[in-house]
Amino acid sequence: MDWIKVCFIPVTEPVFQSQRFGQLLETPLGVAAGPHTQMAQNIIGAWLCGARFIELKTIQTLDELDVSKPCIDMYDEGYNCEWSQELRIKDSFDQYLNAWIILHILMGQRPFGGIFNMSVGYNYEGILSDNVQWFFDKMNDCHAEKQEKINAIRKIYSRIDEIAIPDCISNNVTLSTMHGCPPQEIEKIGLYLIEEKGLHTTIKLNPTLLGPDELRCILNDTLGYSTPVPDLAFEHDLKYSDALSIIRNLSLAAEKKKVHFAIKLTNTLESLNFRSVFPENEKMMYMSGRALHPISINLARKLQRDFGGKLDISFSAGANCFNFADILACGLKPVTVCSDILKPGGYGRLSQYLENVKEEMHRLSANSLD
Repeated sequence: MDWIKVCFIPVTEPVFQSQRFGQLLETPLGVAAGPHTQMAQNIIGAWLCGARFIELKTIQTLDELDVSKPCIDMYDEGYNCEWSQELRIKDSFDQYLNAWIILHILMGQRPFGGIFNMSVGYNYEGILSDNVQWFFDKMNDCHAEKQEKINAIRKIYSRIDEIAIPDCISNNVTLSTMHGCPPQEIEKIGLYLIEEKGLHTTIKLNPTLLGPDELRCILNDTLGYSTPVPDLAFEHDLKYSDALSIIRNLSLAAEKKKVHFAIKLTNTLESLNFRSVFPENEKMMYMSGRALHPISINLARKLQRDFGGKLDISFSAGANCFNFADILACGLKPVTVCSDILKPGGYGRLSQYLENVKEEMHRLSANSLD
């Protein structure tokens, strides 16, 4: 692949630009928390190809896990059985800081134009733990660690001191809770992130909110996927009425705190492990990619109808270069990608997303995303 051809070159007209969390977002395209946002070189690769909303790999207090291998099966739709990050929290922070510094060097004197979004889980007790609190503190103020790295970089790049690199890597967070997390705990964590931490907060919701009948009709009857979604997935996940209450309460709390509140659609879909890829001890696997797309789009429609179209919804479910413009036209942004860039071509696939959107905007004589 000719990497120069797939790199994103920011254009002078701000056709893709928007503001989020009081920051410039140069494109509405990003990468969702996953294996491709865990290491600095991966984050940088995504950035070079046009991703500007970087949802960092989810961290949690249990950071010494024995992860099943293989843990990802990416064919048409995707499946995984991975629980969380494979790096220790301090190692994750080190990778994020490396990427933060290098991207600012690459941007030089140009506006940074992107957002690093923390992704944390999975329960209230874990988020209050010492190592997760340390992570919050360092992502808010990385000055000491940043200066140590700058001192090392100066030996090979003397102009490093000419570049303004903020001490705050991220002032925003996406909450990812485990399947089956009680609604009271989800709201409690959300209130803590908003009121105590003062973070712009996004809550990631599960596709099971669409309900068993409509979800199975789309997935199994209409699309013809054989993926078995057990009753348990709907029984222990958040119920729709509870989700409405959480959204209303957190929206009010964010308004009082003068921070931004949003929801993200969607998390992966819990299903039975019916394939021979993963170890037999993994009873469940979690579906992503193309098969998840119509489920999550219909959930977005359902929620926007109940909230009069006023919800801020970011979207990550089966996005690709062919439906990206349509997702944006639905008012869903930023759009983050995972499954599609785990396929051949990797981050290079992102360039076609922006090319297609620009063509569609030109066709409609639209000079902005709005």
